[in-house]
Amino acid sequence: MNVTVNGSLKTLKDGATLGDAVQGETYVPGTVVSVHLSTENVMKGSNSFELVTAKGIMTLTLDDGQDAETWRSITDAIKGSTLRWVTSNIFAFGSFATDIRPDRVLSMYKRYECFFSLGGMDNNTTYMMIAGKDHRGTYGAGDGRIGRITRGRHIMKMLKEGDSVTDIRPVMSMHSKENVMITSDPKFKLEDGMSVDTYVSIELNEDSPMTSEHILVAARHGHVTLSDATGSFVSCSDSTDVTLREESQSIRDIGRVTVRNTGSGTGKIFFYKERRQTVPQHNDAGKTVRGMHIMNNASAGDRITVDTVPKRILSVGMTQAAGKKFLESRGIKQVRTGDKSDGALIAEQEPDWTINTIKSGEAETFGVPKEKVFNVTLDRKNAPEDVHYFEKITGLDHKPIGTMKVQFTFEGMPFITFEGDESRGKSLYPQDPFKKCKRGDMGLTNQASPHHGLVGIRLQDSKEFGPTGEEPHGTNIFGRFENPDRLMKGIQDGDIIYITEEEK
Repeated sequence: MNVTVNGSLKTLKDGATLGDAVQGETYVPGTVVSVHLSTENVMKGSNSFELVTAKGIMTLTLDDGQDAETWRSITDAIKGSTLRWVTSNIFAFGSFATDIRPDRVLSMYKRYECFFSLGGMDNNTTYMMIAGKDHRGTYGAGDGRIGRITRGRHIMKMLKEGDSVTDIRPVMSMHSKENVMITSDPKFKLEDGMSVDTYVSIELNEDSPMTSEHILVAARHGHVTLSDATGSFVSCSDSTDVTLREESQSIRDIGRVTVRNTGSGTGKIFFYKERRQTVPQHNDAGKTVRGMHIMNNASAGDRITVDTVPKRILSVGMTQAAGKKFLESRGIKQVRTGDKSDGALIAEQEPDWTINTIKSGEAETFGVPKEKVFNVTLDRKNAPEDVHYFEKITGLDHKPIGTMKVQFTFEGMPFITFEGDESRGKSLYPQDPFKKCKRGDMGLTNQASPHHGLVGIRLQDSKEFGPTGEEPHGTNIFGRFENPDRLMKGIQDGDIIYITEEEK
């Protein structure tokens, strides 16, 4: 059977599932996709159809009667019908064969109503009629009422005898649950003629480099989770603990993507389904160029696969050699600083925003020896808020290698401390007090103590004091530092150390 996936036709075996169709596609397992019903199924369920002519498109909305069902079943026969004659009362398209029984009943027809007519009382010469004005008539097909032209009525004034109906197709509303369904079930059985979209593609706005980078960071794992779904938009609150400035702004048209730049919910991402006016609180991040059916039908809590144009340009975490290859593949020249050797790890990149890197055409990559990048293990399960704080102050929330600045150390000290963020530290609530703090434990000073937000590593086991020298009630433990011996060799106040989260 034939199924269209992300705009390309795929031939699959009969009985194929969604899991078969998404193989090799841009797709993160577990995210939702949109499945468009086959044209045949939509024909059966739709009540609105487009009548395509050379002069334009008219929309026919069907009645509920048997004549409307007859019309629906013979659309293939009606396609290609020409406008045979026009009077002040009617427009007659035909002819084509039906099994309508002749009946000379007199009926009242309103302007723009569609109905059947039998030429010479012969159903082999059936016509589709459109009323040009209110009138009574006998057309041989009984009442024959099909429906009514609801859009494109102005086209009728332009139609001439000989014009034809070149196509009849169901109206595919993006908001219609009848035409499109949302699913993440890989076992969902597909049918011939179905169409599948697996991801949402966002074309980023080059006039909003900071906001665009926020989108790239939020979608760095290839997906986002929708927090809200309304008639006007769906939104994502995955990354709202950020600071943004005002950038490019525009009318929030259908398909536009914006990010709130101030106030409650700064960083919240909006995908628009309806047109809304420009507001200064929203930066224009770009536009949706694929996957609107997903956005229009998804619900709060759904995860969606996201692809961006351009993709993120970040070489941090790569070796200098791998970074060179990566950057050149994106058309960017590498300028090495720090440790320039091929095997050195890139700890920092400038510019660090993708749009600015593209505009510059080059990126400065600062390298450090591999042994100068230290592994940490973070306890996301038991200390999620503390881990979030740590990632924000070190940069691990948006890049694979973060930084910590030594606040205080000296030889023989049982712990070492690193600068934090006192303002953010005010919201660090106390954990259950530890019973024993072990060598290598990472922790922070919570709001119960004056130096809230300070980060430390314990260098000696203790039951009395934590990684920042605080007592248990003032300490939150959130992770482990894997090699404190190597860290302490030659380290001084003010030094910058580089860290990465150990892969599990």
